[in-house]
Amino acid sequence: MDTEGVISELSTLDEARLLNIGGSILTLGGLVSGAVIVALAILISWLLTRGVRRMRLKAHRSAQALYLLEKLAGYGIVIIGVFVGLSAAGLNLSSLAVFAGAIGIGVGLGLQGVVKEFVSGIFLIFDRMVSVGDYVELEGGTRGAIAEIGPRATRIRTNDNVNVIIPNSHLIEGPVTNWTLKGDTRRIHIPFSVAYGANRGQVREAVLEAAKASPFTLPETEARKSQVWLVGFGDSSLNFELLVWPTQEAVKRPAAMHAAYTWAIADALDAAGIEVPFPQTDLRIRSVLGREGDDALKALGLSEHLAATKREAPADGAPSPAPTVNDAAADLLDPAIDPVESPEG
Repeated sequence: MDTEGVISELSTLDEARLLNIGGSILTLGGLVSGAVIVALAILISWLLTRGVRRMRLKAHRSAQALYLLEKLAGYGIVIIGVFVGLSAAGLNLSSLAVFAGAIGIGVGLGLQGVVKEFVSGIFLIFDRMVSVGDYVELEGGTRGAIAEIGPRATRIRTNDNVNVIIPNSHLIEGPVTNWTLKGDTRRIHIPFSVAYGANRGQVREAVLEAAKASPFTLPETEARKSQVWLVGFGDSSLNFELLVWPTQEAVKRPAAMHAAYTWAIADALDAAGIEVPFPQTDLRIRSVLGREGDDALKALGLSEHLAATKREAPADGAPSPAPTVNDAAADLLDPAIDPVESPEG
């Protein structure tokens, strides 16, 4: 068969009619053209979003704007490609409006949950009250950094590198605590206790010095100062709280942050010779058979037992305890894993 015959056969095959939908005739060539256009749109969307994602991971100030551009460009190119592909396939979209509307109602009733999550995701992207990179806490106790806002669900990565998938509507309908909204830090409370009889001024100075020496404590300003509050009287202790303003990176890792400050407080109290209490019951005997004080204890045979349980005070000039290794502080000082997806994803 000559070349002209082959071309004639291919032309005939290209114009072969397959379907007649809404007055539009679908040919094999049209379907192939439409499929190629849709495939190109998907490829262009993937390449564009990949490039924008790389830029976003390197940019810090404009990361949120680039994320918005990434999502809108990805969705927009695919949607436009589908419409252009359908048109290239030979479908008259205007003649299919009523038919598409009927199908849309049916799909909407059957997939209303999916549509709800998609619309919620669009609202999350534009609203910016919750953005990628923010550290949030949900009503159920889930805490982590937002890694991705998808068309159906939001991916939250915890500090233990566990990915939690949350439907988008939950972030709109339920209460959400955003610990890093607008890139700011928050004041935190670290509880601790000391034994009765401790010098409160000494406790305050020792704990404040330890807090200020921590590398993840922000420098003090007039509006943001580290403080020590006496908040209550326990059965066997004075209950205090350290109020401190940590760095934003520390706020994103609350468990390690609380552990690091608690360890630093314990070291400071040990170095100052301040006793940390333990549950106990004090028995005070004023008089037994006319005897008081040590004589009363001897009469009961308790003097040696009580003397053995008393904590010896550190001798004057005794060396302070050596600093201990604070694993939580070391963990906070290590570069945190970026909560957003990698550029290769």
